[in-house]
Amino acid sequence: QVQLQESGPGLVKPSQTLSLTCTVSGGSITTRYYYWSWIRQPPGKGPVWMGAIDWEGDNYYSPSLKSRTSISRDTSKNQFSLQLSSVTPEDTAVYYCAGDDRRPQYDSNWYPDRTDFASWGQGTQVTVSS
Repeated sequence: QVQLQESGPGLVKPSQTLSLTCTVSGGSITTRYYYWSWIRQPPGKGPVWMGAIDWEGDNYYSPSLKSRTSISRDTSKNQFSLQLSSVTPEDTAVYYCAGDDRRPQYDSNWYPDRTDFASWGQGTQVTVSS
């Protein structure tokens, strides 16, 4: 069974870059036809898909966040990472990593639910504040 765990700072200052890492166990991030996503849930709102990296290292990004988002991977550590630049308090959210063998809906802003991904991390709270 694939397990995911997010890690990174819980507090980021405005204008800085938010950086998170997802460590995957029980499966490989190079498994063919598998997609690894980042999703966030702002306070009082539903989940918002941010972007993904697939088994070959190709990226997919939400149109609304594409200019500020970068997702990379380290296959030697079986990890993939999120960087979100120029953060503001509106980026405060619980950030999740997730995996599934279905390609994300990257051509429009996507608001997934739990059933859209086979595996989810527990989530990590990130607050943007000075």
